[in-house]
Amino acid sequence: MASQSKILKLPAPTASDESLDATLCDVRFRALLSDEDWGRLPLATWRRFSKRLADGKTAIYVGEVVEVSFSRIGWWLAQIARLIGGPLPTGGDTNVPSIVTVTEDAATGGQVWTRIYARRNGFPQVIHSSKRFSGPTGLEEYVGFGVSMALRMFVDGRALQFRSAGYFVQVGRLRLPLPALLTPGALTVTHSDCGSGEFRFTLEIIHPRFGTLIRQSAVFREATP
Repeated sequence: MASQSKILKLPAPTASDESLDATLCDVRFRALLSDEDWGRLPLATWRRFSKRLADGKTAIYVGEVVEVSFSRIGWWLAQIARLIGGPLPTGGDTNVPSIVTVTEDAATGGQVWTRIYARRNGFPQVIHSSKRFSGPTGLEEYVGFGVSMALRMFVDGRALQFRSAGYFVQVGRLRLPLPALLTPGALTVTHSDCGSGEFRFTLEIIHPRFGTLIRQSAVFREATP
């Protein structure tokens, strides 16, 4: 039996391959990694990030928040970020339900991600963002109010990571990079397959001077129709 550390040789799917499941023909994420890195990912991760959704169709993942922590500065950062739509978690409740939906965006050729985090008191927090396959790295996350973040993809062990590579503000036709002093630091989102259909989503923001500002982790599985 081959060892788990052996690199899988997974083919890049194409929409014209009639023998392939029609939902597994999205090569946009796969194109941002080398063959070697893509091959290190578990098959379940490969399938999640190769699923092509028809325009307006949605994939739904259900789960539970298992970890949330803020430094004092991180808590204030999350509250201030409400001014641009609230793209960061603002509450510290754990063991509460969470839902993530991914919808194909015909207008931009990207995906709209909606994250819903339940609270023990009050309405759930809802976070919207759009992943667009454009910008200096080929992938960026737009949170609204003209604010976007370039992302680079990496494979760490057998986990897929999205790391910030610069923050930008769109003013009319101008795209202005934000200076480091006006950014929260390095943001990393890690997608780790847990087996049995589950995966862990972890968000972490680390400031070069103030250390870890925010850390959130949740475990999900795809909702059955």
